[in-house]
Amino acid sequence: MNPFETIRMAVRALLRNKLRSFLTTLGIIIGVFAVIAMVAIGEGAKAQVEQTFASMGSNIVIVMPGTSTQGGAMGGMGSLPTLTWEDLRALRNEASAIKAVAPILRSAAQVQSEDQNWTTTVIGSSPEIFEIRAWKIESGAIFTASDVDIGAKVAVIGRTVADKLYGTTAEVVGQTIRIKNVPFTVVGLLEKKGQSAMGQDQDDQIFIPQSTWQSKIQGGLQKFVNGMIMMTAVSQEAIPRAESQIKDILRDRHHIEPGMDDDFSVRNLSDMANAVESSTRVFTGLLASIAAVSLLVGGIGIMNIMLVSVTERTREIGLRMAVGARRRHILAQFLVEALVLSIAGGLVGVVGGFYAARALSESFGWPMLFRTETVLLAVGFSGAVGIVFGIFPARKASRLDPITALRYE
Repeated sequence: MNPFETIRMAVRALLRNKLRSFLTTLGIIIGVFAVIAMVAIGEGAKAQVEQTFASMGSNIVIVMPGTSTQGGAMGGMGSLPTLTWEDLRALRNEASAIKAVAPILRSAAQVQSEDQNWTTTVIGSSPEIFEIRAWKIESGAIFTASDVDIGAKVAVIGRTVADKLYGTTAEVVGQTIRIKNVPFTVVGLLEKKGQSAMGQDQDDQIFIPQSTWQSKIQGGLQKFVNGMIMMTAVSQEAIPRAESQIKDILRDRHHIEPGMDDDFSVRNLSDMANAVESSTRVFTGLLASIAAVSLLVGGIGIMNIMLVSVTERTREIGLRMAVGARRRHILAQFLVEALVLSIAGGLVGVVGGFYAARALSESFGWPMLFRTETVLLAVGFSGAVGIVFGIFPARKASRLDPITALRYE
């Protein structure tokens, strides 16, 4: 029998009972609908996580000082200053897997323009911080190494700070900004970055030379770094080597014997990003798995209706066999009917899932990413469900005895 003729007969048989056919496919529609919507939202969240971490800089490694212990109680990471400025210079000069090194000295402070004020984060660092964070300048320029050497009162500000102090259209470069009542000249405006992976506004920051931060914002700890050290590895593949070199250099400089714990901590954003991405992937998979149960329920519905259809069309099957149809022809017809039901339900579910995901994205501000392979997988799985659950009714139809079938009332 011609395959196209088989498909035509299957479609015609299904259209005889349009409502029943639609209700049969409803389980498949709901299943694919849920799978597409949930995976689109989950993939969007995953992509947003990747984008957020990418905005923080690439191949970043962070070294934090150790913890303090008092009365048996341990303080948090960074509560004991153990990193020195000599450590920073040693990492910059001796770690071949490190591309750039910069200190991060952080403090909250009130800042003022001529007629506005705002409380923000002031960071003391070196010019390398902008390379590490892959942060470009929108206007003006970054401060220089000579500014660090002389303790110049210059500042590079984020977009949020500029908007709060000067408005969204004002030219901020060259303006005077007061940080803790100390006047600074704005030399650069940073491009907008948005939120960090921890939900903080990355544009709500001011960067000044580290020496100026120590002398004008918050007193330094003399030879110790009053914060952490941020670095970028020469490549993604070099991050493990960079971490190993950092530990070797610092353990040697701090005279830490083998077997003793480090008095510092090394972190990298890749591990953090992978952990968050893994959690997102597990959550998406869980949602998709729950939604896939609807596909199985839909498959059971198809098998049930096809069994009813076989019973109703017993005389038709017997007549077709009497005029020459073979068992494989009957098998093919009922199998194609089940496949058409499941594929049709899958396609309707894809369209519904796409619009549902887009509606959720627009209503709640959730990210959405619609992948072609997800659509193909969902439709393919729905087709497989139709075949699996359609085999039993099709085999039952093909094994009917023609004489018995013709006598069936």
